[in-house]
Amino acid sequence: MTLRERVRGVVEARWFQTAIISLILVNGMILGLETSPAIMARHGETLHGIDLLVLAVFVVELGLRIFAHRGSFFRDPWGWFDLVIVGIALLPASGPFAVLRVLRVLRVLRLLSVIPTLRHVVTGLFKALPGMASISLLVALLLYVAAVMATNLFRASAPEYFGDILTALFTLFQIMTGDSWGEIAHTVMAEQPTAWVFFVVFILLSTFVALNLFIAVAVEALEHDKDGSTEAPSAEGDAVLAELRALRSEIAELRRDTAVAREPETAGGTVPARDGA
Repeated sequence: MTLRERVRGVVEARWFQTAIISLILVNGMILGLETSPAIMARHGETLHGIDLLVLAVFVVELGLRIFAHRGSFFRDPWGWFDLVIVGIALLPASGPFAVLRVLRVLRVLRLLSVIPTLRHVVTGLFKALPGMASISLLVALLLYVAAVMATNLFRASAPEYFGDILTALFTLFQIMTGDSWGEIAHTVMAEQPTAWVFFVVFILLSTFVALNLFIAVAVEALEHDKDGSTEAPSAEGDAVLAELRALRSEIAELRRDTAVAREPETAGGTVPARDGA
């Protein structure tokens, strides 16, 4: 076994993956503790040292994976994801790059690439992006049409909410998220009592219909990704079964050849016995 194969066996081992997940969780806890001035005043140096140690382990782990997988590492999008996350942490966090210190928390996102179930969810969501883009266009058209209507209908009653098209777009987006929509509606209904019809119809279309469409597209993509992920293990299992069948047939042929080879010996041993009789 070559050195590269040994390293690949280590980085793909379950205990190694478990250790990396544990270090990511520890690193996330440390980054959270560093937001407390009181804790940093007492244990700042210790936490900083542990953070550097964890970062060094991440760098070594990436180096081992690159050595083990070579070009296939850079063909894997998750490999680039880990490389970028760790690379950001290696940039200097002082001077003009001080803002990059905040990006250290992105190291926690490495859980997405390490845990297979999270990779499955993220892959499914990326596959759902084309469908979500179509739904987003539908929602944008709905917002624009509703904003034009609301500006013309409610500009005089509530200029702070519907004074112009941009203000109306922001207000309708706020209503779509369910944030204080009742207060906005009552402000308009104080002068236009029938305005509730517009708000009820808009909420039904934008919130319930559009949100359920997003959920449906995401769930469908996750289901398709799940089906695709189960095809590979089944194909691999079929290959293993085929190998077992081939080995079984070879063993049967060897047994037949052995039996055929022993027949002359058996015959030669019994004939003299009959002559002697």
